[in-house]
Amino acid sequence: MQIPGRALVLLALGAVFSTAPADTPPQVTVATAETAFLDYLDAVGAVGFIESGGAKSFGGRDLAAWTMRLDAQREQFDAAMSRIEPGTIDDADRDAVASMRRSVTDLAADDTTAGVPLRTCADAQRRDLDYSSLRAALVSCYVEHGNRLRYDGGTIDRGTALQLLHVVEDRARRQALFAAFVPLWTALDGRGEADSPYRRMIAMAAADARRNGSQIDAAARAIGVDATTVEHWLVQVLEAWRDSNPADPIEPWDFRYSNGAANRELQARIPAAALLPVNQRFYRDLGADLTQLGVVFDLEPRPDKSPLAYSDFLLRGRMVQTQWHRPIARVLGTYPAGGLFSLNELVHENGHAVHVSAIHTRPAFMDWPDTLFTEAFADVPSWSVHEPAWQQRYLGAAVGEAASMRALFANVILDVAWSLFELRLLRDPALDPNAVWTDITHEY
Repeated sequence: MQIPGRALVLLALGAVFSTAPADTPPQVTVATAETAFLDYLDAVGAVGFIESGGAKSFGGRDLAAWTMRLDAQREQFDAAMSRIEPGTIDDADRDAVASMRRSVTDLAADDTTAGVPLRTCADAQRRDLDYSSLRAALVSCYVEHGNRLRYDGGTIDRGTALQLLHVVEDRARRQALFAAFVPLWTALDGRGEADSPYRRMIAMAAADARRNGSQIDAAARAIGVDATTVEHWLVQVLEAWRDSNPADPIEPWDFRYSNGAANRELQARIPAAALLPVNQRFYRDLGADLTQLGVVFDLEPRPDKSPLAYSDFLLRGRMVQTQWHRPIARVLGTYPAGGLFSLNELVHENGHAVHVSAIHTRPAFMDWPDTLFTEAFADVPSWSVHEPAWQQRYLGAAVGEAASMRALFANVILDVAWSLFELRLLRDPALDPNAVWTDITHEY
């Protein structure tokens, strides 16, 4: 994997210009704390990059060296923050300080944050784990099982399995493909026991939401409503889907296939090797050249790789003297089967990469904004792949609008159903998650 030279220059500049002189007075300014904050976040990004398997080293340091730097930068940041007297700063700086505190708190709670002690899937059986540790263990289950689904005499990853469910013609093979997920589901939820790892995690999540609010609460606030209104909207969308489709039930291994005619018609036009070039051409036409932005791609399969695609900061943006150095993003995904489902996902992740690259703000706010608008921003370009005019331009062939929109909305409706599922479990974690999901999918 090639790291753009600009990334290494930016990394070196950060190391040079963030070092405080030995005689820094106790009354450190917010600006000094912000520089320490950027250095800490860059160390988080480097550790996460190496831990993900994207590289053995970065900027001339291996994982051990970056981990030491991460700890040192956190100490430097904490020391700088501790010397700020709230009564001596203005409202803008108080907002900046609050934003930095939120960011580091969120990083500490994130089960995938770089530098945290690693948990294995087996740890999910332990009853002494706190919320963050149990979440981390369940994420490990996705890696340990999600990359090793047994199918058709070999192993495939979770994302490839979802892509294939749209296009595999033989119903028995689709059922076998769906059944390949059983070891992953069992690792997460056992046999549905009341104290399964997933149900214990949901109970902890609900308790945390009561204290601090949930991501659903945060998303609702971002658009000026409450969670009750969000639930009403979700139900309305599901009702519209139900009322627009035949009443005959569909087996879960047939759902994507039944709605995926567009995927099958375009499969030959979207081999794995075409995914990145099509993405690069599309974003270049939008005015965001992914190569010039220095986006780092990690798209090759490997056993220890996250089976969930994501984008993240590799380096944060910063002003060096009078010159702005924009952030650098990295994109992780695995798409050996190609296809429309995979194309949609990679365009979505590159939407995040462009978003990251465009952030130009003071250091305290150099982080992801709220989740709702972040995901919506990435959906704007990714939904374009289902437009026949887009398909003709970038794939050289197009399917009918009805088939293409059905393929898109069938995946969207699964997200809507899952959102309603999580909302109801967070409200009442004593519910059986399998019963809740069955009720939602049966009703709608």
